[in-house]
This record gives sequence, C-alpha cells and structure tokens, in this order.
Amino acid sequence: MRVIAGEAKGCPLKASKTAFLRPTSDLIRGAIFSLLESMDVSWERVLDLYAGTGALGIEALSRGAAWADFVEKDYHCCETIKVNLERTKLADRAHVYHLSLRQALTVLQERYDMIFMDPPYNEPQIEQTVAAVVDWMGPSSLLAVEHSSRTPLALSYGSRQLVKNRTHGDTTISIYR
Repeated sequence: MRVIAGEAKGCPLKASKTAFLRPTSDLIRGAIFSLLESMDVSWERVLDLYAGTGALGIEALSRGAAWADFVEKDYHCCETIKVNLERTKLADRAHVYHLSLRQALTVLQERYDMIFMDPPYNEPQIEQTVAAVVDWMGPSSLLAVEHSSRTPLALSYGSRQLVKNRTHGDTTISIYR
C-alpha cells in the first residue's frame, strides 16, 4: 500500500496489524479520486471517518488538501495513522482523533469539503450511520462512502442525492452531494 499521486506519491504506508482492518487498496483509492476529479470538487478540508491506516485522508493531503482530520476508534490504528503522516511528511496538516463515529459527530465542529467514510463491510447499521453523517454534514460537503457491493445504499439521504456510484469487485463507492 502506497500513496498513489501528489506530493507524497510512491511513499509506502504502514498497515496496522489489527485483525478487523481492511485497508483501502490502491485500486479503490485511485477509483475514488478519479470519480472526485471528474466532478471538479474541492477537498480543501477533509474528514476521514473509520480512518484505519489513514490512506484516504493522506491521499487527499498528498493531492493538495490543506487539512485532514482522521477519526478512528482503535488506538493501534490511530498510532498507525500518525506513523503514516510522519512518513509522508504531512503530519503538520492533520489531526488524529481517537473517537468512535458517534463521539466524533458530537465533538467535531468544523465543516468539511469532503468526507470519506469506509466503515467495516459487516457494519449492521450502515444505513443509519450514513444518515447520521449526512444529517451532521455542512451544506456544501460531499460524502464518499466505500462499502460492500452486497449492501447497497439508498439513492438519497435527506437532501443528499447519490451522484456517482462505481463497483469494483466486492467494493462499491457511493458519492453523495
């Protein structure tokens, strides 16, 4: 696993040894950013929820984001994200929060241009989780959700509409605006 584009291109990323972790592959990360670039969207300030290794937020930083916040409830994963930020020399433009998603939605006050969400594929309440994030988002925020192709998401959540959707094997990328 490595950063695929931008100022940290080619830099290897450490993966946590946590058993439940399923890092976003280079292929899927490339697909996510290809979709976003085709939409000509801003990602000045990004939020990486269920951050794991931090690969999505780090990719955004490498591609020009000014700031990224990472939310991860596993302590070992938080430490891995910090190592990856140091390796890529992007740590001065980021903060790692050791919080659950629910805690983060009550603590974080910032508004983000881009929110990445990569919950576990077996997340039993993914629909409710996406709806909670959508309710919390700022009016101009975009949400990119990486999820199992076996668990399709709704076409809309509140005022947010599905604007892009791509499937690669068992992974689907759904982008809401």
